[in-house]
Amino acid sequence: MVGPFTERIAWAEWYHRDTIPHMAMTLRLSEEDNRRLAELAEAEGRSKQEVVRSALAERWARRRREQQIGEVVDRVVPRYRGLLDRLGPA
Repeated sequence: MVGPFTERIAWAEWYHRDTIPHMAMTLRLSEEDNRRLAELAEAEGRSKQEVVRSALAERWARRRREQQIGEVVDRVVPRYRGLLDRLGPA
């Protein structure tokens, strides 16, 4: 059965079929930052581009984990507020 949702997916696949899957960008670095990046890339045996992509992925994952921990704390602390008050300050 074809419904509005599957029609939208089919249209989106058609629309994006011949578009560029990656986005190019220019990264302007100071001479010192460029030297550091080149040093990291050489030490790791990777391109500067791979080092930057890896750093971005690591930072994104760390931020996501921090958000998830914050969400858990926001849910759990109110539930155990009485216990935490009885335990006192750390």
